[in-house]
Amino acid sequence: MRIASRSLLALLMLTFAVGLVAGPGSGAAGAGSIIGNDIAFISDRDGNFEIYVMNADGSAQARLTSDPAFDGGPAWSPDGSKIAFRSLRDGNSEIYVMNADGTGQINLTNHPAVDSSPAWSPDGSQIAFRSIRDGNDEIYVMNADGSGQTNLTNHPADDGDPAWSPDGSQIAFMSYRDGNFDIHVMNADGSGQTRLTNDMAFDANPTWSPDGSQISFRSNRDGNGEIYVMNADGSGQMRLTDNPAGDYEPAWSPDGSQIAFLRDQDGSEIYVMNADGSGQTNLTNHPADDEEPAWNPLDLLGDVNCDHAVTIADAQLIAQLIVGRISGLACAKNGDVNESDGVTIADAQLIAQLIVGRISSLPPP
Repeated sequence: MRIASRSLLALLMLTFAVGLVAGPGSGAAGAGSIIGNDIAFISDRDGNFEIYVMNADGSAQARLTSDPAFDGGPAWSPDGSKIAFRSLRDGNSEIYVMNADGTGQINLTNHPAVDSSPAWSPDGSQIAFRSIRDGNDEIYVMNADGSGQTNLTNHPADDGDPAWSPDGSQIAFMSYRDGNFDIHVMNADGSGQTRLTNDMAFDANPTWSPDGSQISFRSNRDGNGEIYVMNADGSGQMRLTDNPAGDYEPAWSPDGSQIAFLRDQDGSEIYVMNADGSGQTNLTNHPADDEEPAWNPLDLLGDVNCDHAVTIADAQLIAQLIVGRISGLACAKNGDVNESDGVTIADAQLIAQLIVGRISSLPPP
């Protein structure tokens, strides 16, 4: 890669300068960093279950809803701007939506039956959910504004826990149609309903990996609730957690490197682990019950090394890419912070300016 000598000199000066700003250990998230990739969850720490949000490292835990009724089941819109959730505030369980900061809470379903478990389509145009309005649990879909509510499964057995595939072509769900709860999959229009797991245990909570190649789920096939993963066709089923406590409700990070989950051990806490099951870490660390983690699918702009934070190390990596010292970035899609259709030295400069407080966000306002 050839660049003009003056630009090269400026680039090298930037690399040196950001190293001075960061100081020793600049690759780690912490001081001089912007943590992101919010995880939504529910907690009863304020007397009843409400929707909360926190950073991916467990910091900055903050309440979004404040209602005496139960709020649960948070689900981020694909662009990270909204959160769908279920609430009992109108006397029965309904699907609501709100802005990511908790404002603008609106009832979408407005139906006397129980509606729960919202899941956004990847393009943000629809929301799948569970409803008992036809006498048993079925998977429904509606437009993102609540219109066009349609039964997809149409089966006498109970169906629940819908999860949309990343390409929008399929919906995974759990079903009792074969005498016990197993993971099934169907086309987005409800056709082609197929069983993926076949175990006498309880299998539930399917969630797709961001690349669509795997599905994580919970199962009690080994005597208690554990997190499992399998290929998208149901093959290669493998246990990730192995703990006497119950592990439930897996949720993938946007880059597929981690899975958040609920661990029910001396109270419910939100944990995170690497996608291979290693590195299991408590995020919430609170005496109240914390449940139902949901990772914001929007990648963190500027996080080019996939550590769920924007640090001086990201600026340095971009600088190294430009001068040819490295050949690529682990999360290259987060590198174009000024949205110019390419990773350039200007992106590294903007990250450095964000870290030292000269700008407040990426892309800059």
